[in-house]
Amino acid sequence: MADSPKAPVGGYIFADGPITFNESRPSVSLKVRNTGDRPVQVGSHFHFFEVNRALEFDRAAAYGMRLNIPSTTAIRFEPGDEKTVSLVPFGGLCNVYGFNNLVDSWAGDSHAKPLNVAKALALGFKNAKSV
Repeated sequence: MADSPKAPVGGYIFADGPITFNESRPSVSLKVRNTGDRPVQVGSHFHFFEVNRALEFDRAAAYGMRLNIPSTTAIRFEPGDEKTVSLVPFGGLCNVYGFNNLVDSWAGDSHAKPLNVAKALALGFKNAKSV
């Protein structure tokens, strides 16, 4: 212990080498375009299916998924921006509540998914099929 590095209270000491996350989790890449006139920022654990109405992408493919980025970080889409993002499934019980209240239940329910996608489209959320 005498030779171990010291960190301030609340500080971190990282191991040598790269830090990996979500390495063994399935992922999907989607092209996303901001069709709005305002920037949109999406946090790491936001249910991507339910993000801002002006973001256009394959919403069904994003169902039950979140951005594959480190916790507490975000991706910003300026008006007109088009980016490809990587998504991973929510962990744990996959219960998705809040956000835009499109799901408010277990995201693994295959019967609810088409109903919730239809609800999003009826409420004006942009959608584009993946190629």
